Amino acid sequence: MKKHSEYLIVGSGAGGATLARELSNAGKEVLIVEAGRREERLGTLRDSFGYFDMTAYKTPSTSREGVILWRTIMAGGSTVVSCGNGTRCLQEDFKDLGIDLEIEFREAEEEMGIVPTPREVLSEASLNMLEASADLGYTMEPMPKFVDFSRCIRCGCCVFGCAQGAKWTALEYLNDALSHGTEVIYETTVEEVMIEDGKVAGVRGRGKNGYVEVWADHVILAAGALATPVILQNSGLECAGKGLFIDAFVNVYGRAEGMHQVMEPAMALVDHEFHDDGGFILSPYINASRTVRFMEAGRRGFMMPTDKLVGIMVKTSDDPSGRVYPSGKVSKAITRDDRKRIDDGVAVAKEILEGIGADPSSFVVSKPEGAHVGGTATIGTVVDGYLETRVRNLHVCDASVLPHSPGMPPILTIVALAKWLGKALAH
Repeated sequence: MKKHSEYLIVGSGAGGATLARELSNAGKEVLIVEAGRREERLGTLRDSFGYFDMTAYKTPSTSREGVILWRTIMAGGSTVVSCGNGTRCLQEDFKDLGIDLEIEFREAEEEMGIVPTPREVLSEASLNMLEASADLGYTMEPMPKFVDFSRCIRCGCCVFGCAQGAKWTALEYLNDALSHGTEVIYETTVEEVMIEDGKVAGVRGRGKNGYVEVWADHVILAAGALATPVILQNSGLECAGKGLFIDAFVNVYGRAEGMHQVMEPAMALVDHEFHDDGGFILSPYINASRTVRFMEAGRRGFMMPTDKLVGIMVKTSDDPSGRVYPSGKVSKAITRDDRKRIDDGVAVAKEILEGIGADPSSFVVSKPEGAHVGGTATIGTVVDGYLETRVRNLHVCDASVLPHSPGMPPILTIVALAKWLGKALAH
């Protein structure tokens, strides 16, 4: 298949769908190439096996060092399986780089319907965490979310996709782009960028029916921080792929009599007070699925009684010590400093869990995991201040360009950044 477009966007997640919407609304011709499908069934673990990046044994992909890497390949990208957390991050870092996102943050927050999690949707366990944290001198507060709580049924299945449509996803922006003429080629993996005389000419890849070649005047890579650097390296930009971070996290589980966190939105509260100095945040979280708990915490995780399960996620700003190779293989270990941040956060999490009545002898800490991969095509290394590579009209706009690990949910920031770039390209 051969095709041509004015603007070609690789990926339809937070960055790609936002760019498509901005450009198509400005009257530009836009084509998206998406490696995944537009999934119709969401909301269960079984459904998620179709769009999470899994091994042949239906276990999550890992780095060479065994760190779990949660990643989806689907229309809408990770926004579909996110917890719906709408927090600003790295705003001052981007401002220091000459990118002021204040207007774009405000636009996105309004369009995505970001509001603090209301108290009435909290489980008894999380309500107790508010009190216990305050008693211990800590500060838990409602997590801002892009969730329509009037449609939320508190099923706790946010990470499998929202079957009720209560959560904003990039599919909303994608639908708007489609209504303004954007086209999408699904189930097609871009392998490299075509370059002529130092300027982008299009992309090559493979789809359901074989070889695909799409010509374009502008190409924006928004395939995610694991796929984008592979495309760049295969296109001669060897500087890409280094500096991988994952916002490394662990889940701390405990058993508490008479309470659990099954029936509430995931990560309904957050404690940010340790972020700047300690490099971690805390948020109430459990995986209600025994299968997922087995994946991340082995037999002890599997055996935890779900009807007495309480937990806190410790999410960290990890070192950018990983790498993505041209083959797509990933190297990411937990460094000594990463481990210290994790251990410091786990100590506070256990203190809070014990404060709500969890049995200290029951505590289980998961393996290190990562779901916010980024840093593999950073500003100043792979792209310039306009997110353009050394190849003219070849831009990158996904978590690859983030300057360092935010240690916080980055979706809102990526949307704001894509809005900023979309406006710049459209004019």
